[in-house]
Amino acid sequence: MASPGPAPPKLPFLGYSESMTMAKDQRGERLQRNEDKWGVALMQAGWTVLPSIILEKQDALGLDSVDLNILLQLARHWWYSDNPPHPSKAAIAKCIGVDRSTVRRHIARMEHDGLIEREKRFDAQVGRQEPNAYHFRGLIAAATAHAVDFLAMRNEQQREQDARRNRKRPGSLKSYERAHVEG
Repeated sequence: MASPGPAPPKLPFLGYSESMTMAKDQRGERLQRNEDKWGVALMQAGWTVLPSIILEKQDALGLDSVDLNILLQLARHWWYSDNPPHPSKAAIAKCIGVDRSTVRRHIARMEHDGLIEREKRFDAQVGRQEPNAYHFRGLIAAATAHAVDFLAMRNEQQREQDARRNRKRPGSLKSYERAHVEG
């Protein structure tokens, strides 16, 4: 069994306007917005969460389109933080329409790059290996660094926008002239 490794870094609170934990009614509102976009049937059939920064920074993270598709398939099977996903490579390959060896190579490269970790699983009762479990600590740490940068940039933009909005507008032309003539 693989060691759990270090916990992913915690995001510092950067003054983000929304609370990091949403009230239940806010989550319900977001689900409703997604149902409005995608339709109730699709949302009820299931949905997958993947932080947008991973999509936005996939090149910076060293991910190609197949890697991202594999990560989406793994995320689709990750329901609880303490129960890592463990779909078989064959199941992933079938879903994304590639050969099992392609999935194996991409997973091995993402593991080599430190983005994911494979945990071998073995069923002692039956005496065979089960599909690996996958951990995302490296990907989470790498993506978190980009998220922190993004949040800092967004907060700076918000401060600049607020400052522009709060600047005093100059008075009439006469008051401007008076200030310069008297000064």
